[in-house]
This record gives sequence, C-alpha cells and structure tokens, in this order.
Amino acid sequence: MNKHFDVIIVGAGAAGLLCAMEAGRRGRRVLVLEKAGRAGNKIRISGGGKSNFTNLYVSPDNYLSANPHFCKSALARYTPWDFMDLLSRHGLSWEKRDHGQLFCEQGATAIVDLLLAECSAAKVDFAYDCEVQEISHRSQYQVNTSRGMFSSSSLVIATGGPSIPRMGATDFGLRVARQFGLKSIPFKPALVPFTFAPGFLSRMLKPLAGVSLDASVSCNILHFREQLLFTHRGLSGPVILQISSYWNKGEPITIDLLPDLDAADWLKAEQGAHGKRQLKTILGEKLPRRLAALLCEQPFNDQPLQNLSFRHLEEIGAILNGWQLQPSGTEGMRTAEVATGGVDTNELSSRTMEAKKQPGLYFIGETVDVTGHLGGFNFQWAWASGWSAGQVV
Repeated sequence: MNKHFDVIIVGAGAAGLLCAMEAGRRGRRVLVLEKAGRAGNKIRISGGGKSNFTNLYVSPDNYLSANPHFCKSALARYTPWDFMDLLSRHGLSWEKRDHGQLFCEQGATAIVDLLLAECSAAKVDFAYDCEVQEISHRSQYQVNTSRGMFSSSSLVIATGGPSIPRMGATDFGLRVARQFGLKSIPFKPALVPFTFAPGFLSRMLKPLAGVSLDASVSCNILHFREQLLFTHRGLSGPVILQISSYWNKGEPITIDLLPDLDAADWLKAEQGAHGKRQLKTILGEKLPRRLAALLCEQPFNDQPLQNLSFRHLEEIGAILNGWQLQPSGTEGMRTAEVATGGVDTNELSSRTMEAKKQPGLYFIGETVDVTGHLGGFNFQWAWASGWSAGQVV
C-alpha cells in the first residue's frame, strides 16, 4: 500500500464511508483507517438490523448542539432524498414507519455493502485492524499506526463518540481535538434508559417490567410522546430515550400516562355514570391492567369511585397527567445509542467541517457536538457532515 494519500479518514462508520466515497469520486487518493476488522459495525446493528437510515422530517430542530445553527448548512445541502436516491441507484428499497422513520428493507448490511461498493468504484483504500498510535503535523499529517506510518494533506476524524464501548467506541476524536488546541464539550450518554433508586425500583418498576404504553414525558420544558417501557432496571422505550438527551442528573421527569385526557375531568364523569365501579377497573380501561393495579396499591387506594371526593379525584388526575419521577441516573455509555457533546462547533466551519485553527483537519459525524433525536436523525447528520467534508478534502 502507498504511504502517502491526499486524504486519510480515521473511522469506517457512516460519516467516514460517505466522506471517503465523495472524496474518491473527486479523484482524491483516499485511505480509510479502521481499528475493527470490517467497516460499518454500528450501521450493521442499527434499527434491529434493518437500519433506520434517515427520517423524512429532518430539520435543525431535531438536533442538540451548543450552537443550534451549526447543522443547518450540511443538512440543507445533503438531504434525506439524496441518500434515498443513492439507495435507489443500488436497487435498495425502504419502508416508512411512525414519525417519518425510514428503514432499509434489504437490511443494514446492504447499506454497508452499498457504501463499500461506492468506495471501491472511487478507488478508496482501506486498512482494517489498524490502530492509530500517534498523529503529528508539519507540512502534512503523519499518522503512525499499528500497520505503519501514513501521511496526507487532509485528515478527517470520523471516529464517532464513546457510546456502545463494546464495539470499540472511545473519545478518540476529542483527544485529537485537544492535541491541536481545539475546544470540545465532554461527551454524555444520550438516547439511553433511566435507572432508579433500589427502593423505588423494586416497589414500583420491577413489578411492571415488560409493560408498555403510549405516554408523554417532559423535562426542561421539552416533551416527547411515544411508547414508554417499564423494565427490571428502570424506564426505557422511545419516549424515554428521547427525553434522556435533555436530562441532567438530579432533575425530575414528568410522565403523562393519559396524554389524550384531562384525567380529573374523565374520572369525575366516570363517577357520575359508574359510581359503584372500582377505581382499578376504571383505570384498567385506559391503562395496562398491571399498571392500573399497581397504582391502586400505591399511591392510590382502590375503592368505588362514589367514595372519592372531587378533590381526591383531582389529586389522582394530577398524578395520572403529571407523574413526577426522579431518575437516579442512566444506563450510561454501555447502552446509550449516541452521546451528546463533541468537538465544539465554534472551532469548525459549518460548510466544510474543517478546523478553523488547523488547516486540513476535519471532524465529522458524532465526533462533532451535534446529536440527533431518535429516529434516523443521527444517520442523516453522519451522511450530511461526511458529504460536506467530502466535497473539499
């Protein structure tokens, strides 16, 4: 293998592969360094193996960043339809699911194969099982690896964040940023389940393990509505993963178990029409029965509706529409789908992803302080930021 390239990309994930493909198409000599034995491992496991590769409703509002405007340029120039067109050209198809999520019908591996085929056509070189040991820069970038020394005029860091460490994820990108004097924001687990104190867990949550329902969850003025899942370790499900990205340790979350109802008014109406029926029976018509039964053990007392005063019904309704819980923490990077934080966007060009203070050095994908909501948004950021860098490296 040649030792000098126009572009070296560290990381063969979604962003790195898209960047390599685009740079190679421009006639650039590209080398992708990947410490795993193959490319696209996070793509392969995404969406339960079906890969939720983008979302029809991508907008800057779907992203967290210290600078909410940074992502606008890349997302506007490489859209979900651009990636869908790429899939179509390779004979791949997709299905639309709730909330605009698109999944590849041929599976996640088909997307990796597509990207590798495009890289092959663009004559991109790959070095697998290749650990980066040291990076230096004088007139060009020198990358010392377990497979030898390589050099390039452009260096792209596409190593993602530290979520799912069993797949080799680390904070490598932030270490490179620090080396070159760039500011960064510490990584924090996002899109991750909540854990709770042992007493509350054993008393309220473990008995409900496996129960799910449509709920609205809020924290810090933000709210999401999707499925909530009780687990033996705490709370999960799409709505919990979404709100977790906005949660800080010590803060409560508020769960609306009946988001389509004013629960107090509904209970008062039920009392007038069916006063002899038990509270547990009435709640069981709107909530999973196991949840209704547990709520009627604590904090409610099960009894006929006619025995409850309007004030008591209002108190019960307030809990049903605003059940406030205090997570003790999250499952952490071990199960987090992504991480918030990354290279400070003020250090980068929003058009090219190049470091303003270090010419020829680029950061793309999850390594940058741009984190998407659940539902294909993080893949779209990977494609868009990789494409943007690929046009100029």
